[in-house]
Amino acid sequence: MSLLELDGVHVVHRIRARRLFGHDNVYALTDAHLSLDAGETVGVVGESGCGKSTLAKVIVGLQRPTQGTVRYEGESLWEMTASARAERFGRNVGMVFQDPTTALNRRLPIAKIIRDPLDVHREGTPEERDDRVRELMSLVGLPDSVADAVPGQLSGGQRQRVAIARALALGPKLLVADEPTSALDVSVRAQILNLLIDLRERLGLAMVFVSHDIQTVRKMSDRIITMYLGRVVEEAPAAAVPASTHHPYMRALFSATPSLRHAVQPIVLSGPVPSATNPPSGCNFRTRCWKATDECAAELPPLATAGTGHTYRCVHPEQYQGGRK
Repeated sequence: MSLLELDGVHVVHRIRARRLFGHDNVYALTDAHLSLDAGETVGVVGESGCGKSTLAKVIVGLQRPTQGTVRYEGESLWEMTASARAERFGRNVGMVFQDPTTALNRRLPIAKIIRDPLDVHREGTPEERDDRVRELMSLVGLPDSVADAVPGQLSGGQRQRVAIARALALGPKLLVADEPTSALDVSVRAQILNLLIDLRERLGLAMVFVSHDIQTVRKMSDRIITMYLGRVVEEAPAAAVPASTHHPYMRALFSATPSLRHAVQPIVLSGPVPSATNPPSGCNFRTRCWKATDECAAELPPLATAGTGHTYRCVHPEQYQGGRK
């Protein structure tokens, strides 16, 4: 049994339309499927606005799907009572947000921030909670001297370590990291990534790692999900990326990443990203795809299989040999 499953999940937001009356629908997530096993890391990659953060919020229970099912250890998340969801699911899932500056209460001392989940769930005695806070600070590499400091007195990297410690306070089985290094200086990004890798291995965590940086996702993940305009366009084992990927959008993402091993010719995508309130018919990517034909507009491409755990939606897939087209 999988730790977490998403089955046909849709998220549609209603917004006020630009016209005088009525509303528009924003299709933030469309027919998302995901299966995550204990101890496995799944990376989610795509451009800004593609639905990565919405998917992360669905996974941790911050966003209720408009349609579809989310199951945790085989039990439907939104069929649980609120108290059962907090006890069985909430304490077993931690989340690290993109910007630690806004994710942490700037008025509270660090020890209190880390201790907060323990207080909310009434975990152990007050003395045991204090011991757990010290253990967590040591686990993420924070010195005891910052326990009484407030977030504004810490560096960006230290603040993100505080956020990670808070997410791990209750000993979760799953950690969701939504762009955890994008707000940090380049000099400390590698430190936070290495910390997450170390914690995953030491604690046996399952992880969902969300980023627009496809090379980082590849380093962190067992499997990679590529999203475009709210829809998953390809799911592949990390070992198959980029040599055996098939969707043109995945090829375009990798072409924008410099390589020291091979000469890379960047693929420039022409035209703006389509609106999520009025997505194109058929394949969402067809309006920017250099391989698009009338067939791509007729209907959504069927889900094709390229091997174990490797699926994609494209009627004109890329074909690679030896890592190059």
